[in-house]
Amino acid sequence: MRKQHSRLRLATLVAATCTLLATSPALAQMELLVDLIVNGGNNYNWVRVELPGTVCGNGSQYKFWYYDSPSSNNMVVMFEGGGACWDYDTCSGRAGVLGASNPNGLPDDYIYGMMPKYVSPIVNGADPGLPFRSKDYIATNGWDMVYMPYCTGDVHTGNATRTYYDSSGGNPPLTWRHNGYNNTVAAAGFLHGRFPNIGKLLVTGFSAGGVGTATQYHVMRRTLNPSRGYSLNDSGPLFPAPNSSYKSWRLHKQIESAWNLPSLYGVFPASFDPSDFGSTVKALAVEFPSDYHAYTGYSSDYNFSRFSYERFYPNMNKSTILSYWRSDQANLVKEMKKYSNFSYHIPWHRPLNDSHCSSIITFIGSHACKSIRKKRWYEYFWEPWQSWKCTSGWKPFDKFFDKWINYGSRSRIVEKQNNYNNEDPGMVIVNALVSAAL
Repeated sequence: MRKQHSRLRLATLVAATCTLLATSPALAQMELLVDLIVNGGNNYNWVRVELPGTVCGNGSQYKFWYYDSPSSNNMVVMFEGGGACWDYDTCSGRAGVLGASNPNGLPDDYIYGMMPKYVSPIVNGADPGLPFRSKDYIATNGWDMVYMPYCTGDVHTGNATRTYYDSSGGNPPLTWRHNGYNNTVAAAGFLHGRFPNIGKLLVTGFSAGGVGTATQYHVMRRTLNPSRGYSLNDSGPLFPAPNSSYKSWRLHKQIESAWNLPSLYGVFPASFDPSDFGSTVKALAVEFPSDYHAYTGYSSDYNFSRFSYERFYPNMNKSTILSYWRSDQANLVKEMKKYSNFSYHIPWHRPLNDSHCSSIITFIGSHACKSIRKKRWYEYFWEPWQSWKCTSGWKPFDKFFDKWINYGSRSRIVEKQNNYNNEDPGMVIVNALVSAAL
């Protein structure tokens, strides 16, 4: 009966999709397709907040949203990701994926768009269901939610107004407000008044929002004063870079100058080293020793790695970029190992989104294995299409996350090189569907 119901549901979805897509414009078609096929997203009663002095990069009003759950006093603060900028091309939107998101500001209904609705299973409280795969509720189901959109190009951290000039001379100068820090401070103050008694507070973000988690956790933590604090940085690593021999040093110096970051170092945790923007691991671990901190991301991330090196070193190709990334990542892991309140979950690769971000869209392919190797000849009987074998047992991301949130369990995995996800039929199908949506 259950199989018949699943087939009937899928058949109904296909028929409805074909009928409705034929009469809808392109963007509406994609949203409709996702709504029909994906058992996920959120339908919260979001409340929009606009505070004086908070602005997007183009000078328009900054907005964020919150949902007050009737069943919990625990809270997620989600910093949205979406690139970064420090010149005309990247701030104007002309650079495309290697620029900053939302260069034209935030519409009043932004929270109901594809990104806020579907991007984060953590915000939605569940890994979404897909045909033949059930919805999986996670630890944040039923929590209060705060969604911090991203429109300042400064990883939610800048404190500067800059004028950028079009090198081609074809457009007038662009005045850009890197106002991320002030937006965050104002939002934290408002939230403290609206939510005076918070139990567990999870501050998290993906990509640029992951960096914002690392740099702005202290603002949210100190202002909201929860009973227990958690920080989860998804794929926004601030790699240690104390001098120019470290590959991320050039990026750090660029953004420090463009966003006037030294003006903020005085309010950073005392253990932060102003000479090394990558010292945030130590700052979080030492300043908040009773809180739980974690990092997740892929060893083959070919999105954030391009931001980190492509514009700062000559003759960059994918192989060189990823070699720099993995070298920097090894330094980050070495630093996190020093502190007992840090966990990390680092799979090798996922074809989805250039292996960028492990907690977004779906947790499919975000599992990690401590000990993985090529199969021996006699091990092909089970899953003959798969040539890789995890001998230690998989750690799915949702299990890592739930145990960390619910019990404070520390987990540390850096998966070795493998091609498991590329040989997984389910991952291949999901990647095709999600890539089309993206």
